[in-house]
Amino acid sequence: MNTNRSNNRFKLEHWKKIAAGIALYDMLAVNAAYFFALLLRFDFRYSLIETKYVDAWEHFAPVYAVLCVAVFIMTGMYKSIWRFAGLNELYRILAVSLFMSALHVGITLLFYERMPISYYAVGAILQLALVLSIRFSYRVVLSISNRSGKRSHDRIMLIGAGSAGQMILRDVNGNREGGKVVCIIDDNSNKWDRYIDGVRVVGGRESILENVKKYKVNKIFLAIPSASMAQRRDVLHICNETGCEIKNLPGMYQLFTGQVTVKALKDVSIEDLLGRDPIRPDLEEVFRFINGKTVMVTGGGGSIGSELCRQIAGHSPKQLIIFDIYENNAYDIQLELKDKYPDLDLVVLIGSVRDSRKMYQVFHDYRPDIVYHAAAHKHVPLMEDSPCEAIKNNAIGTYKTAYAAMMHGCQRFVLISTDKAVNPTNIMGASKRLCEMIIQSFDAKIKAGKADEIPQLYMHRGKENADKAGNGEVFKNIKTEFVAVRFGNVLGSNGSVVPIFKRQIEKGGPVTVTHPDIIRYFMTVPEAVSLVMLAGTYAHGGEIFVLDMGSPVKIDTLARNLIRLSGLKPDVDIKIEYTGLRPGEKLYEEKLMAEEGLKTTENKLIHIGCPIPFDTDQFLGQLSDLIEIAYRNDERIRTFVEHLVPTYHPTYNGQKVLPDPVVPDTEPVIEEDGTVLAR
Repeated sequence: MNTNRSNNRFKLEHWKKIAAGIALYDMLAVNAAYFFALLLRFDFRYSLIETKYVDAWEHFAPVYAVLCVAVFIMTGMYKSIWRFAGLNELYRILAVSLFMSALHVGITLLFYERMPISYYAVGAILQLALVLSIRFSYRVVLSISNRSGKRSHDRIMLIGAGSAGQMILRDVNGNREGGKVVCIIDDNSNKWDRYIDGVRVVGGRESILENVKKYKVNKIFLAIPSASMAQRRDVLHICNETGCEIKNLPGMYQLFTGQVTVKALKDVSIEDLLGRDPIRPDLEEVFRFINGKTVMVTGGGGSIGSELCRQIAGHSPKQLIIFDIYENNAYDIQLELKDKYPDLDLVVLIGSVRDSRKMYQVFHDYRPDIVYHAAAHKHVPLMEDSPCEAIKNNAIGTYKTAYAAMMHGCQRFVLISTDKAVNPTNIMGASKRLCEMIIQSFDAKIKAGKADEIPQLYMHRGKENADKAGNGEVFKNIKTEFVAVRFGNVLGSNGSVVPIFKRQIEKGGPVTVTHPDIIRYFMTVPEAVSLVMLAGTYAHGGEIFVLDMGSPVKIDTLARNLIRLSGLKPDVDIKIEYTGLRPGEKLYEEKLMAEEGLKTTENKLIHIGCPIPFDTDQFLGQLSDLIEIAYRNDERIRTFVEHLVPTYHPTYNGQKVLPDPVVPDTEPVIEEDGTVLAR
């Protein structure tokens, strides 16, 4: 027998002991209130009180005590946590006390004796006062203790004198370790020079720097959940100059759910300083498109891929297929989705988009309706050192995946591209531009009813012959729509500059920036994924979707802001070193090539680039040579890519690269397993 469990069953919890004590107090207090009222009526001379009144009080006292405790129990007055008592508890006590006072009048008149009017009035008031006092005395004692006891030395400036700010202020005041709010900032001039819980509203945002010095502030709490991103950015930029530790209430959700406490405050992230309202597309349309369909995400374990999987999984696909070559990432997202969506039909497959046999097998077995192609090599410096790998994985991998999708009834194929594909100076950007051209070529051929003219390149001989019957029937009903989505830099993604800067700051510096003038466009992972999803619904085939990412951000400014957010000073506590542009790196990235132009969509921040015309037949005909060069691992591949991508101008540390010309071999290329690659 488990004696501990038996003992716990009969163990009286601490709060129940307190409740029992308060109940005993209530029994005495409610009757003492009315007896005191009786004494008051007869000038505190007991001998003058008529016997009938004393008898009535004595006989009714035990009955009234029991009635009060019973009603208090039924209304939950003994279950409140009185250290957090507020208006709700006050209203409840008022209502119950009025009810009991009315009950007291009725019962004494009907069953005992008509008492003096002052007895009822004064007794009701005293009863309310005594019942309230015991319950709110704990808060008073706690407040006095906090004020007189040893508190944290943190001096806090609170920004926001609204509901959220008031909640934060009270939470700080009720927590001895939370420091002390010494001043409040609010842009509403009507609140200036007035007080909230004894703390003065000293002015608007323009007075932040002045009052930080005046009140010796070392922490700033932002409680402005309804502010726009631009407004929040402006305030944060001012706060960032103070050197104070900054905490931020993320948004309106905490206010609606009542979770406005010091613990709900988060460290200010670099995203808060970008100053752009987040993209909030109507995802209902997106998820109606996904609902009940089989969806495949290549590179599903990566930053973008995994977020795609999360959003897709939450909106009832028929089946979700995660395809990735890196098993650790795939395993992580598999565990996460199984835990959150136990009823989801989830398939996780390990493999490479470069393996044509594997891709054909996957599409043959699962027949996905929608494919989000996120698998790619993305790191510019690494790809500059291994240019053939960029072409094999990005361009050729996309070709194989797109061909397999086309031949197995896929409805939509969405390629994730990058702004580095615009006028590329590095092989990674050029490889992604090749991917876009491949997608545009596929779409053009399908719309022209010439899908049979798309070469079945890079296939293992005899294994995936698309037209096994030789009559071309398999190409007649192909309706796959191919689109591309072009992104900027994604905050928080694998290899993003922000995590690198944070690690360097944690080590004490230096923070390395390639160039003081280098700029980039940034977006968050959820925004990037929303755009990918929208491409699936807006698409008619052949488009390149582009996000208006607002104003570009200087990487040097980004680094300095991160240092300040860590409570340190740039070039004083943490040094910034400029290392020079890396191979293939540009000072700035463009969102669109000048000749592409723009068309608008339903979302003002999402545009469609008009495709740059090129000779599709010539392009497709040259891909076989590209494959052979890549699989020979010929480092001079950049020259051949220049012929395919006219906007590609390779550079190294800002200098034009002029490699020797490369000519495809006439001999076939043979893979390690002995398979001959078709030309």
